[in-house]
Amino acid sequence: MQEQNDSPSYEPRPAIQYASKVALQAGALGLVVSTLQNALGKHSHGAMGVVTRTGGTIGFFAAMGATFAFTESFVANERRKKDAINGMAGGCAAGFLAGVRARSVPTAIGGCAFLAAAVGIFDYSGQLTGETGVSPEERRKKFFKTKPFLESTSE
Repeated sequence: MQEQNDSPSYEPRPAIQYASKVALQAGALGLVVSTLQNALGKHSHGAMGVVTRTGGTIGFFAAMGATFAFTESFVANERRKKDAINGMAGGCAAGFLAGVRARSVPTAIGGCAFLAAAVGIFDYSGQLTGETGVSPEERRKKFFKTKPFLESTSE
């Protein structure tokens, strides 16, 4: 019996490449957060406090981003579908990682449920709009009105 896919034009995404890209972006965001933590805290570490004192934030952000991206891509590639369930799986994995950092199983399960629900709702609502297959150029043409071409008569 053959399965029916909701998205027949699914293209697999390289999970490790995508996870590396997202980890780098999340690590950059972690650097910004670490810098703010360092600037707002009272300490005697100076500017190196970004790395020595609050540097764990950088790695944590990068790890959560990589975990989310890898899990989302892996689940999508296995299911051969692009829908909200992939994001929910990635959100659950990233939320679980946040709970593991807190060294609490209830926090890990709660983080999994919360991030899975948040990302799932976000992805699902994006699919409800019905414009997932519309290119940016088509959206631009649809948004801006076209003026009818008027021929000027200079007689």
